[in-house]
Amino acid sequence: MACVYRLMVLVSFVVLAANGALTTQHVVGGSQGWGESTDFSAWTSGRTFKVGDQLVFKYTAGLHTVVELADENAYKSCDTSSAVDSMDGGNSVVKLSKPGTRYFACGTPGHCDQGMKVKIKTVADNGSSPSDSSATSSTTSTSPASTFQSPPIGVVMSMVLVLLNYLV
Repeated sequence: MACVYRLMVLVSFVVLAANGALTTQHVVGGSQGWGESTDFSAWTSGRTFKVGDQLVFKYTAGLHTVVELADENAYKSCDTSSAVDSMDGGNSVVKLSKPGTRYFACGTPGHCDQGMKVKIKTVADNGSSPSDSSATSSTTSTSPASTFQSPPIGVVMSMVLVLLNYLV
């Protein structure tokens, strides 16, 4: 019976560790966060956004919002009336759940026109190009501490082996 319990603990640990082992939290705008003075084109340049990663929008609630726009036309024209989703909690997290392009802007009047918008191209975890379809919206408001890169799978597996050695 104790052996079955140990095995269940080990399997749970492996599943939880592997689930987060290859995801990244991207703080939108880096240290400047989600604000009017941030150059979002420069921030996205050279970054790879993968399925399973998260976007973390850090901003002052009441001053800014995060609006997910329906398409590129709405993005280019800053048409927030076609919003797919809207967040206003100050710290908002968006999970990138499938390949595709997603568009975000500040819903505060005038902010999008001043450049407070970002276009995110998400690729499949294997690094292939995004599809033409939009990604499914998945958002929550939380207060993450900072950008977080989960440990490499090798580190996770080493921890599993140590745990397995301890349990057996």
